Amino acid sequence: MKQLTWLLKWTLRAAIFFALLAFALNNQLPVTVHIFFGLDWTAPLVLVLLIAFTLGLSAGVVAMLPRWLKQRRRARLARQQTAAAAHSELALSTPQPPHES
Repeated sequence: MKQLTWLLKWTLRAAIFFALLAFALNNQLPVTVHIFFGLDWTAPLVLVLLIAFTLGLSAGVVAMLPRWLKQRRRARLARQQTAAAAHSELALSTPQPPHES
């Protein structure tokens, strides 16, 4: 079963790779990107799309980073509190030897 899963994974990866390769080969025509103040940049369409995708992905990660860090901090505090509660509960439940006077 593991062999079949491994084979299916690699088949899917190869299909995605070849689809992206075909996309890149079909979009090699130069395009002009008009930037502010009359600046122009001419590059292949696939390169422009790759840069736009990378910039969008980076903006999304930067926008989500504070929330991710906050959630990690909350999870760490919750784990510490759970561990402390379990430790104190364990200390209370262990029998104490009787005191002799």
